[in-house]
Amino acid sequence: MEKTVKFIRFQQLKQQALAACREEGRPLSDPDQMNPIVLALIGDSVFTFYVRMRLLPVSSHVQVIHTIAATMVSAVMQAKAMHLLEADLSDKEAAIVHRGRNAKSLVPKSASVSEYRAATALEALCGWLLLTDQEERLEVFLEQAFQVISREMQK
Repeated sequence: MEKTVKFIRFQQLKQQALAACREEGRPLSDPDQMNPIVLALIGDSVFTFYVRMRLLPVSSHVQVIHTIAATMVSAVMQAKAMHLLEADLSDKEAAIVHRGRNAKSLVPKSASVSEYRAATALEALCGWLLLTDQEERLEVFLEQAFQVISREMQK
């Protein structure tokens, strides 16, 4: 019974979201107030897109790009990058990372809980930087993360 209620509620929320998508001029919520999992959802897309764009000159074979990108955007690799880059964050960025790390979500079997939480923190920061129009800082952070992960993969 409980699963049915949750599914019905999910369907209602989905319909509301789809209706909102059809409205024009709907303002974006304040990124500082967004759920960190939502920030991570956006940040995951940003990070994945960045990695794929950086890999385009490496190979013209889609499978090669996909395989390398999948490893680079894995929770394990994102966690390594987050741990190494965390010391250089501003106070505000550190607060977003803290929120992302503490956000509750399901953890896949491909990473430990701490790795997954650190990866969520990295993604939340990427999402927040994008949504707060900090493109230069986002570019610097993405490149730093890419370089850390590249070095880790070559070990």
